[in-house]
Amino acid sequence: MTGNWGCNSTFSKELLPPIYGVEMCVALMGNILALWLLVTKEGKNWHTGVVFSCNLVISDIFYALTLPLLIDYYSRERKWMFRDALCKIERFLFTCNLYVSIYFIMCISVNRYLAIVHPFFTRKRIRPKHAKIISVFVWIFVASISSPILHYSGVNGKRCSLFANLNNSSHIKPTYRVSMAVIGCFVPFVVTFASYFGVLWVVFKNANITSLEKKKVALIVGLVCVLYTVSFIPYHILQIWNFKLREEGKTNCYVRNGYQVSKALASLNMCLHPILYMAVFDSIRGVCCRRSSNVSNVQITVGENFSKNLELKSRD
Repeated sequence: MTGNWGCNSTFSKELLPPIYGVEMCVALMGNILALWLLVTKEGKNWHTGVVFSCNLVISDIFYALTLPLLIDYYSRERKWMFRDALCKIERFLFTCNLYVSIYFIMCISVNRYLAIVHPFFTRKRIRPKHAKIISVFVWIFVASISSPILHYSGVNGKRCSLFANLNNSSHIKPTYRVSMAVIGCFVPFVVTFASYFGVLWVVFKNANITSLEKKKVALIVGLVCVLYTVSFIPYHILQIWNFKLREEGKTNCYVRNGYQVSKALASLNMCLHPILYMAVFDSIRGVCCRRSSNVSNVQITVGENFSKNLELKSRD
C-alpha cells in the first residue's frame, strides 16, 4: 500500500497548498468584509448576535493569517523550514481557531433559540454585556484546553507534528485527544443541534408563519448542521484513528491522507461563515445582495428581528 500515489508525499504537495491558498484568500476577504459591515452597519444595534459573530470573525482572520506557513510546509513535501517555537504556535492557533469556531457557532445557535423560542425572556434579561462576558470565557476556556498542544507539538525530524515524540506520555495523549473530541466537538454539536431543533419546532408549529418562510428557515438550519458535520466531525474521527495507527506502528495511507484532507475541511468553515452572517443580519445581506431588497417581500432573519415578528404574531 505504501507504494501507490495515495501513500507518498505527492498527495500533500499537489493538493493541500492550492486548497489552503484558496481558503486563505476567501477567508480573509470574506471575514474582513464581514467585520467591517458588522462594525459599520450593526454599530447602532450592537446586540448579542453581533458580539458573538464579531468574535467568530476575529478568530477566522487570525487563523487565516497563519495559513502561509502551512502552504510553505506542504509545498515542500511536509518539511518545516522554521523554528520549533513557530511550529508550536501554528498548531496551537489551529486548535484554538477550531474550537473557538465550534463554541461561538454554539453560542450563536443558542442565542437564536432564546430569541425565537423565548423572546420575552431574551428581551428582558439578555444584554450585550452578557454576550461579552461569555465571549471572554470562551476564549479563556478554549485557550486553556488547547494549551497542552504547546507541549505536545513540535518539529519531529523535519515535520511539524501535532503530537511529536509519541514515545513519551503515550498513555496521556490518546486520553487528551478523546477528551478534546468530546469537550470540544461532541458536546457543542449536541447543544447546537438541540437549539436548531427547538427553532424548527417553534417555527413549524406556528400557523401564522407561511410555508415559504418555514422552508427557508429549514434550509438555513440544514446548511448550518451540514457545515458543522462536514467541517468538524471527520477531523476528530480521522485524527484519533490516524494517531492510534501510528502508535501501533501501522500505516494506512487512506486514513493518513483522509486526516490531511479533514484538516483542510476544518479550515473551510472560516470561508463559509460570512454566508451565515448574510443569513442572520439584514444589513449585511442588503449590502451583499442588493437585489434581494427589491424583490423579496418575505425576510427570514434568524435573530432578533425575526423574534419580534414571532412575538407579535403569538399575541394574536
